[in-house]
Amino acid sequence: MTIKPRHPEKVNKPVNPIKKKPDWIRSKLTNSKEFFLTKTIVNQNNLVTVCQEANCPNITECWSKRHATFMIMGDTCTRACAFCDVKTGKPENLDPFEAYKISNAVHKLNLKHVVITSVDRDDLEDGGSHHFFDVITAIRKKTPQTSIEVLTPDFLRKGDAYKKILEADLDVFNHNIETVPRLYLKVRPGARYFGSLELLKNVKKINKKVFTKSGLMVGLGESKDELIQVMDDLRSADVDFLTIGQYLQPSVKHHPLERYYHPDEFKDLENIAKSKGFLLVSSSPLTRSSYHADEDFAKLQQNRLNKH
Repeated sequence: MTIKPRHPEKVNKPVNPIKKKPDWIRSKLTNSKEFFLTKTIVNQNNLVTVCQEANCPNITECWSKRHATFMIMGDTCTRACAFCDVKTGKPENLDPFEAYKISNAVHKLNLKHVVITSVDRDDLEDGGSHHFFDVITAIRKKTPQTSIEVLTPDFLRKGDAYKKILEADLDVFNHNIETVPRLYLKVRPGARYFGSLELLKNVKKINKKVFTKSGLMVGLGESKDELIQVMDDLRSADVDFLTIGQYLQPSVKHHPLERYYHPDEFKDLENIAKSKGFLLVSSSPLTRSSYHADEDFAKLQQNRLNKH
């Protein structure tokens, strides 16, 4: 029997050995009742979570706190980013019941804050923005008290399609810039740095109330000066919240990890970013876009109040 590789699109890529993890990168293992309850509800509703698909190091901690990031529009992406552990290929048709299923799961898990993300769907005329709208609307109807965060694709070459999402009642709009412009062709070949920046800028112009958020991975070969330039670019796009985390190479066929940053370096980057005027900065080896998202949302609200 031949076992199909998880990433057939990466089969012919060069082999990049995985560097041994330092002591400070250790995920917390929690076998709590809450973890298994979250797992059961996700599985029963046949839902896809980025926690599982992207092999997140924080899954046990987050699920034990009943935090989950739901991935809509299937588990197959139309892009093949060199850092990502989500599979690439021809996606299936959209599930017309997905909004109902996710709103149900959010209700059962009694989530205070939910993050909705998706694969890239370049095959759809609107990139999936109407589907995002339907999911947000269903959650808002079922659990009005839950704050809603979206982590979206870039909607590259989809015109104003992203605006549909902003018609829904959401609290945080996140789109990850991921890396510095010089590395885009290697790391995010299907994306464009200034396209991502423009998206974040336009979202804020359209909806001043919504918090905007973006994330960077480090350890891909970028320089400190380049990271500082990205911070400046994100501030010029009026982004409120920046997350900075360590790139962890998912397999030998993924983009090579250049180096592990020390926790002190993350602290240094956090201080620099704060000095740029972000409302909130989360910078640590295990920081991920949705890590501690509910606590961070409360901090964002507080910091905005303090600012005014």
